[in-house]
Amino acid sequence: MSFIDQIKERAKKEIKTIVLPEATDIRILEASQIVKEQGYAKVILIGNEEEVRQLAKENSINLDGTQIIDPAKSDKTKEYASNLYELRKQKGMTEEQANRLILDPVYFGMMMVKLDEADGLVSGAAHSTSDTLRPALQILKTAPGTKLVSAFFIMVVPDCQYGSNGTFIFADSGLNEEPNAEALSEIAISSSKSFEQLIGEQAKVAMLSYSTYESAHSASTEKVIEATKLLKQKTPEILADGELQLDAAIIPEVAAFKAPESPLKGEANVLVFPDLGAGNIGYKLVQRLAKAEAYGPLCQGIAKPVNDLSRGCSSEDVAGVVAITAVQAQIKK
Repeated sequence: MSFIDQIKERAKKEIKTIVLPEATDIRILEASQIVKEQGYAKVILIGNEEEVRQLAKENSINLDGTQIIDPAKSDKTKEYASNLYELRKQKGMTEEQANRLILDPVYFGMMMVKLDEADGLVSGAAHSTSDTLRPALQILKTAPGTKLVSAFFIMVVPDCQYGSNGTFIFADSGLNEEPNAEALSEIAISSSKSFEQLIGEQAKVAMLSYSTYESAHSASTEKVIEATKLLKQKTPEILADGELQLDAAIIPEVAAFKAPESPLKGEANVLVFPDLGAGNIGYKLVQRLAKAEAYGPLCQGIAKPVNDLSRGCSSEDVAGVVAITAVQAQIKK
């Protein structure tokens, strides 16, 4: 059974409600049909109901039984606007601004999650990451004890002997552009937890660089070395090592030559990249050249499950992220 099929089976054990605020995107409607047919979550679409149903009809998409909420017509809109104002008035938000913002499907959906009228939200097919995460952080805030919100991809590489049967977490591949050593250590800690919660196996964390064990020296390599030290000081129970080149992190034979003392032994399954450029390029290379399934950017550190989507996502990708979000909601509970 594939990784995503396992996630869907887990999601079926306790059905969660996931909001999709991009209801005028065909991929979102196709994903909604997939979720309904496979029965692993309840989906709520946000948008003009007549427009959404017409779009679905034109594309032979069955939305029978799928709830669609229009913020312009909902009897909850006034309540949500009031709650938004109360949350943000200390930051300078006016009632007029709150009344306007709550008509935005992402803000409306985020307030549903805040008030426990939905369990999670997935957006990003037609929005930038900032347009998804800004309302998430304004309304839902960060999770208790979290120092940093970060993003990761679950990469499932076919016919791959590395990682966890070809499954990896790549982080941060979607949010933090130039994390310092402290931030990198926090990304590693969060990613380790995410791997064990979603994959169900021990996380083996590699702090990646273009250098292995000081084979090169620069501000970039020193940052990764310091991040690894911080990670081990904070969470000595996590199996982690760095700085490592990618091949020394995931290929046992290379590790035996380049890093024979590494506790990872070339079996890393959580790859922490030194910056967003490396992480983003890395996931796209693996996705396109190795034909890997890429689920994300998934968010960690927000008080309730909110996940971003790549704007190049397919309807199957969206359906998979809905399943992951549902499982995250089970874990949060």
